[in-house]
Amino acid sequence: MRNFAPWNDPAAVPLIRLRNVTKHFGSTVAVNNLSFDIYENEFFCLLGPSGCGKSTLMRMIAGFEEPTSGLITLDGKDLAGVPPYRRNINMMFQSYALFPHMNVEKNIAFGLKQEGMAKDLIAERVGEMLRLVQLEPLAHRYPDQLSGGQKQRVALARALAKRPRVILLDEPLGALDKKLREETQFELIDIQVSSGTTFVVVTHDQEEAMTMADRIAVMNLGNVVQVGTPAEIYEQPKTRFIAEFVGDVNILEGKVVKQTEDGLWHVACASSVSDLIIDDPDEVLEAGQAVAIAVRPEKMTISHENDAPEGEPNQLKGEVWDVGYLGDWTVYRIKLDTGEFMRVSQANVARLRDVPFDWEDRVVMSFKPGAAIILSQ
Repeated sequence: MRNFAPWNDPAAVPLIRLRNVTKHFGSTVAVNNLSFDIYENEFFCLLGPSGCGKSTLMRMIAGFEEPTSGLITLDGKDLAGVPPYRRNINMMFQSYALFPHMNVEKNIAFGLKQEGMAKDLIAERVGEMLRLVQLEPLAHRYPDQLSGGQKQRVALARALAKRPRVILLDEPLGALDKKLREETQFELIDIQVSSGTTFVVVTHDQEEAMTMADRIAVMNLGNVVQVGTPAEIYEQPKTRFIAEFVGDVNILEGKVVKQTEDGLWHVACASSVSDLIIDDPDEVLEAGQAVAIAVRPEKMTISHENDAPEGEPNQLKGEVWDVGYLGDWTVYRIKLDTGEFMRVSQANVARLRDVPFDWEDRVVMSFKPGAAIILSQ
């Protein structure tokens, strides 16, 4: 992980600033009063389900849509009324939009020729871009002779060739198969760091956002629900929506009983053997308040009922309902005695290890007080 966090520096000046940005389409509010910053050299991701407003927001940054109200600035300059071609921002579309009658070299050079750059400078810049995206051997191939991943890199090289301050990528990996998508995620990170260009990516794929982004803005129903690093979004979600949307999570319902002198919260929960004990100092709660407890499956332990450790806090009893062997992980779906279902993930650290729990086994799950968070929203 690179040491990059300008948002923690009070003196850092954002490259892109959004203040109270709203977009209406008739009576529909596509983007609702959004405010956040994006910094130079940042790999920033807009993450959310379909229809949440993330593509509309990207199109406003690009200049293809104008905000109904609010302010978008680049380098401190108001972008209102500035056409896309004058924004020093390039957008790479999901379809890649390569010219089929031009080879790789000419596709990359197209925008530079349109600007009237000298031929020798164009050749130098195209060579630089080919090296950056590792496509030098394919410079004379045409788009129909390229794989999906190669086309994606050509489109990215073309977008980077004009050296914009910002590259906008709309679902850039959506057309690739799973394995190639995973490989390309790391290639994009390397290219972004090498070029020093600010990347803003739209995606609905949580794993993609978590892998690539320095920070993520999670969107829902036109609102930005939380902006944070991948670790913050995953480990410290601010709402139940984020906890459930990003990764797998178990949710337990309960009511606050009290907070003890050591700062631990006691929560009455019908699904647990006794009150849940949660170490979540960020929450301010009241006795009797209804809350949700979020626990990631990999943070839970599982044991046979007759082998369960005594005195372990936060115990839940149930029966193995499903077992999913995923190679690196085994996922157990447990039906609690109260009828709810929970998931527990265990890493498979040994080769050819028999699955230690089978269907209908009686088990006890537990988690440490610090492994869960309390969601009051």
